Amino acid sequence: MTTPTQKLSDAGVSIWLDDLSRQRLTSGNLQELIDTKNVVGVTTNPTIFAAALADGESYREQVAELAAAGTSVDDAVLRITTDDVRDACDLFAPVAEATQGVDGRVSIEVDPRLAQDADATSAMAQKLSQTIDRPNALIKIPATEKGLPSIAATIAEGISVNVTLIFSLDRYRGVVNAYMEGLEQALENGKDLSTIHSVASFFVSRVDTEFDKRLDAVGTDEAAALKGRSGLANARLAYQVYEQSLQTERWKRLAAAGANPQRPLWASTGVKDPNLPDTLYVTELVAPNTVNTMPEKTLDATFDHAEVTGDTVTGTYEDATAVLNAVAEQGVSYQEVVEQLEAEGLQKFDASWDELLATVRTALDEAR
Repeated sequence: MTTPTQKLSDAGVSIWLDDLSRQRLTSGNLQELIDTKNVVGVTTNPTIFAAALADGESYREQVAELAAAGTSVDDAVLRITTDDVRDACDLFAPVAEATQGVDGRVSIEVDPRLAQDADATSAMAQKLSQTIDRPNALIKIPATEKGLPSIAATIAEGISVNVTLIFSLDRYRGVVNAYMEGLEQALENGKDLSTIHSVASFFVSRVDTEFDKRLDAVGTDEAAALKGRSGLANARLAYQVYEQSLQTERWKRLAAAGANPQRPLWASTGVKDPNLPDTLYVTELVAPNTVNTMPEKTLDATFDHAEVTGDTVTGTYEDATAVLNAVAEQGVSYQEVVEQLEAEGLQKFDASWDELLATVRTALDEAR
C-alpha cells in the first residue's frame, strides 16, 4: 500500500524534517526517516540547535576538545553546528545527486542577531558556506527588509539560500525579487545558475495562531467561523505569487540561462490548535514544486493517517482572497499581524541563540 508520505512525494511535495541533532545522525534515526518516510532534506534553526545541545552527551567529546584548545563560545557554536550540518549534508548527498541538487538539502541559519545588518549577514552567510563546504547546504537568511539585500548578495556569490521568516505576501514578493536580482548578478559574475538553489519559507501555523487570537477577541459568530483558515489562505495566495513570478519575462530569461525556480516551503506546519486536524498544514497545502518542513510529530501523524488527495492549492485563490477579506471585515488587520509575527520570530531566534551560547558556555566551563 502506498504510504501518505509517498503520495506527497508523488504529488511534488518534498518532505524535509524540521530538526537535526548529532544523536539523530549517529543513531541512524535520520537515515531511517530517509528510507521509510520519504524525508529528503533537513531544516535547522537556533531553537533546534539549542535543544540538541541541551542533551549534551552526544557533544561531550567535541566540547572537551574545544575547551582544551581554549576555543571561544562563538567559535565553539560555529564548529559544533557546522559539523552537524556537514555530516547531514554527507548523509543526504545521494538524494542531492539523484535530484540534481533540488533536494538532499540541509539548512543552517546565520546568527539571528545580524538580522538588521545586511553586510554582516552576507559575510556570515559566506563564512557558513565556506566552513561547511558542501554543495547541498542551504544558508538561511531571515526575510527582514534589511535581509533582502543580503539574500540578493548571497545568491550573487553562487551560494544557495533558504529565505526564512516570511509571513506576508508583500514581503514574499520582495523575496522573489531579491532572488531574481541575485541570479542576475550571479550571471554577470559568470556563475553557473544551474548550481544555485533557493527555497522561500512561508510560515503557516503561527499565522493562524495570531489571527485566531484576534478573531476570538472580536467575539462574533462570523469571526469564530473564520478561525483556522487564515494560515492556509495566506499560504495558498503565496503559491499564486510563485506561479505568477514564473510567467514573467524576467524569470523566463533567467530560466533560459539555467536558473532553478525558488520553491515555496511551508514552515511552521505543526498544528497548535487541538481543535484542528493534526495534518491540516500538510494535506491542505499539496502543490507541485513545494517543500513541507515538518517537526517529527507532524511527520509521524502524516505517515500514520494523512489523507493525501492530490493538489489542494491550485485554483483556490479566489476562496483564499475571500477568507482574508472576511477577516479584515471583522476588524483584524493583516498588516499588524504579519509585522508582529516577524518581530516575534526574530525575538524567538535571538532568545534561542542566547540559550545556545549559554549552553555551550556552561559545557566549555565544565570541561575545562
